Amino acid sequence: GVVPLAHGTDAAGSLRLPAAYNGLFGLKPTRGRVSLGPDVDELFSGLAVPGGVSRTVRDSAALLDQIRGPEPGDPYAAQQPSRPYAEEVTRPPGRLRIGVLAQAWGGRRTSAPVADALSRTAALLADLGHQVEEAEVGLGVGWEEYVLANARLFTANLAATVDELAAAFGRPVDSSTLEPATLAGYHYGQRVGGAQLVAALAVRNRVSRSLARSFDAYDILLTPTAPELPTPLGAYTESARTLDGLGWIDTVFDRAPFTMPFNMAGTPAMSVPLTADAGTGLPIGMQFAAGHGLEGRLFRLAGQVEQASPWAGRIPAVWAGNTTSR
Repeated sequence: GVVPLAHGTDAAGSLRLPAAYNGLFGLKPTRGRVSLGPDVDELFSGLAVPGGVSRTVRDSAALLDQIRGPEPGDPYAAQQPSRPYAEEVTRPPGRLRIGVLAQAWGGRRTSAPVADALSRTAALLADLGHQVEEAEVGLGVGWEEYVLANARLFTANLAATVDELAAAFGRPVDSSTLEPATLAGYHYGQRVGGAQLVAALAVRNRVSRSLARSFDAYDILLTPTAPELPTPLGAYTESARTLDGLGWIDTVFDRAPFTMPFNMAGTPAMSVPLTADAGTGLPIGMQFAAGHGLEGRLFRLAGQVEQASPWAGRIPAVWAGNTTSR
């Protein structure tokens, strides 16, 4: 309630997960949809994509219309849309083939409240006329290989960024300047070799091809955004105090296994705040993903479900609009 929308970057779910945990709409665009140029070529080996979160689908569509587009020399490209995304929100999506993934890659079980929310979302989509069925979608690599590749990509990029900032500002790289998770990732990333980084990029490409094939069978993939209710504040930081960089990445992916594959694939994905937990009132986000360059399809579907199951009036007991300053 503080602002209509907020800009951010999603490298593993950093737009979609906060959106899911806070009852917001968040979309990660296609890799190459929003240029990082001319000052930056890419972030985290192409995993990170700029986007935003908002209360409404309309506002996120308007934001993407403003920030999308290429710059000369961009390392990635996405076909430009035929019309503004703001116009897609009110257009009918047609009857879509929607594949539902109830269980996460890697064997992570979905909690009962989230599984119930997924079932209710699938029922809503069926009522809206879509073809909805359970799907089996592989990553093209084993889970351990997938986690290791991500750990190397993230931490190697992190180490390079930290070294650059430390040199620019004359600050030490230690616990006085970095949180435990960041410091653990930094030390791990310093040990990642060139051949290991090239192998990790090859894993990224295999995952991308595997997920691309799934969109031959389905127009949309539906998953929970996260397998459990919002994580207590500090949970990730505390785990990093006793883990190295690989162990910490493994812990993060265990708690958030659904979002990262679409960063590796470079395809668009959105978290939609369709439901909330009946017991706690905590929001539960549902993730919808589409093929490369198909943000328009996502916005059309999001506009439809927003009309069918509006969330703008779902306000928590404590929020920015009902607190008083002292």
